[in-house]
Amino acid sequence: SMFIKLAGDLPSFEKAFFRNFVALIFITILMLRSRTSFRPERRNLPALFGRCFFGTLGLLCNFYAIGKLNLPDANMLNKLSPFFAILFSIFLLREKPNLVQVLGVLVAFGGSVCIIKPSFANPQMLPALAGVLGGLGAGAAYTFVRYLGARGENGSRIVFYFAFACVGQLGITKAYVCAPAREISVYDYTQVLFAAALGFFVFGDVPDWLSVLGYVLICGAGVGMFLYNRRHDAAHP
Repeated sequence: SMFIKLAGDLPSFEKAFFRNFVALIFITILMLRSRTSFRPERRNLPALFGRCFFGTLGLLCNFYAIGKLNLPDANMLNKLSPFFAILFSIFLLREKPNLVQVLGVLVAFGGSVCIIKPSFANPQMLPALAGVLGGLGAGAAYTFVRYLGARGENGSRIVFYFAFACVGQLGITKAYVCAPAREISVYDYTQVLFAAALGFFVFGDVPDWLSVLGYVLICGAGVGMFLYNRRHDAAHP
């Protein structure tokens, strides 16, 4: 995220192309070395397309938001993705959320409102909404990853068809293939800590109190759901 912002006023498509092109080279080499087939099962093609479409949408919107907002705000809005993943899981995976998850989603969206500060007088409202759309796209993409994992699709092949931040993408794809979003999403929030630190030291970004409140609400909802799910899983092994 820091390097995306440092790239300056370039089109989001250009930034996305070079980021993905380098990742595509690495994942191709890995697949050739492991002799992984590049051809997915035909029944998985629609889901792979969905993963690529929503992933690209989320990527471009996130890049645009990073270029226009301070770094921690843009990253925090992108961290709405696990909550969108819960919503998309209802339709794609037939996973019904419980009351705690519903409350978590509502609290997270309340936090996003604090960051967006909806007002026609706010010049950063459009980039903030783009950040939310980036989270939506990422959440949908991760749901498709979970769906593909349940259908036995190879994780490296999923990354190949959407080459993106290769090392991190391999890790997050493996995580979402192996476990539902509700169990692993809390670990993704560590990115926000790095973004806040880099934003302050590199760009001098200092969020206002409403943004900080939004961070607390979104992170609190994510950690709260994680703790609830861990306790629930321990009680119902």
